[in-house]
Amino acid sequence: MTSSLHPGSPVRSSGARPPCNNSLVTNYAVVIHEEPSGGCWAEVPALPGCYTQGESITELLENVREAIRGVREVLREQGSEPETNIQILDIAV
Repeated sequence: MTSSLHPGSPVRSSGARPPCNNSLVTNYAVVIHEEPSGGCWAEVPALPGCYTQGESITELLENVREAIRGVREVLREQGSEPETNIQILDIAV
């Protein structure tokens, strides 16, 4: 993973990953915001109310996974599903 954020740059793995064959895995788009005073926070558009923060990208990624699991658990308890009508676009200007 990259160790610092640059405006508009996604967090990407440094190496190729084999395809995941686990049908229980769901991918979510995560928007990461860098704070000028240090640290960063993230939101998951498909899961309203799913926000977290961290002092580093490593900490943020651990926290966002935990936040996603927590929101999904609450949705299951309520008999709901994550939103499926969310579209995330990468637009170059």
